[in-house]
Amino acid sequence: MAMHFDLTDMQLMVNVAGAQSMTKGAERSFLSLPAASNRVKNLENHLGTALFYRNSQGVTLTPSGEAFVRHARVVLRQLEHLRGDIQEYASGVKGRVRVYANTTAMNEFMPAILANYLAAHPDVNVELRERLSYLVVKAVADGTADVGITAQVGGGESIEFLPYRTDRLALITHQDHPLAANATVDFDETLVYDYVGLSEASAIHAFLLQAADDLGRVLRFRVEVSNFEAACRMIAAQVGIGVIPESAARRYVKDLPLKIITLNDAWALRRLHICVKQFDKLPVFAKELVSLLVKDGATEKGSE
Repeated sequence: MAMHFDLTDMQLMVNVAGAQSMTKGAERSFLSLPAASNRVKNLENHLGTALFYRNSQGVTLTPSGEAFVRHARVVLRQLEHLRGDIQEYASGVKGRVRVYANTTAMNEFMPAILANYLAAHPDVNVELRERLSYLVVKAVADGTADVGITAQVGGGESIEFLPYRTDRLALITHQDHPLAANATVDFDETLVYDYVGLSEASAIHAFLLQAADDLGRVLRFRVEVSNFEAACRMIAAQVGIGVIPESAARRYVKDLPLKIITLNDAWALRRLHICVKQFDKLPVFAKELVSLLVKDGATEKGSE
């Protein structure tokens, strides 16, 4: 028997589940309580299974209710994307590329690349988001992102990985810091000192916390800032030490009393890859961005 689902029912289920209350869920759906209750009852009869456990404290989802709400959220989110895409087409913006990138690519490479790309594609918008490398791959795999730049290779079915650039993380200290006399250092040795960190929204922030946790150690952030330049200036003011991409640090070491120290840890040298799901199925304007990224990666190889 074919099943037909009402979008109002889906939104109601999501709202009731979120509020754990039929009354509040009905309010959020702009329905009266009797109308909302009747919709849920009819839906349960149609599906042949209870969707909520009801008690004096409110309602909670049954296992079948959890499955319904999970799928309903996906459908409603896709409809929002559809609505947004159609509005952009209607306003003359003919395309959108969603790009997820790790911290280094986001800050070091994407600004110049996107400036060139957007100048050549006035009818295309780019949505750029920073994520941890494994979340970049996940986003490409589940269709949340069209193009990813990640330090991870593998982890998604039908994902194609193209070599991009290398990303070396380095320890940055003040020139007078006790560690500044070292040419190289183990990350473990640095954890007795206070750190200047990037904000929690930064992929490097979470990456370093995980690296410290893997060692059974704690990373102490004395201050958190929003970008590489602010981090370098805080380090130059002897607030703490930090780990940022070496390419970024070299821009500031000329004007600030900083020392760049090589990290011995294998994870410090990362190879970035461009990842897409089935390149051949991407829109032409998305393929052109990938081609521009590949060309940019080739310039690094040519300068080695």
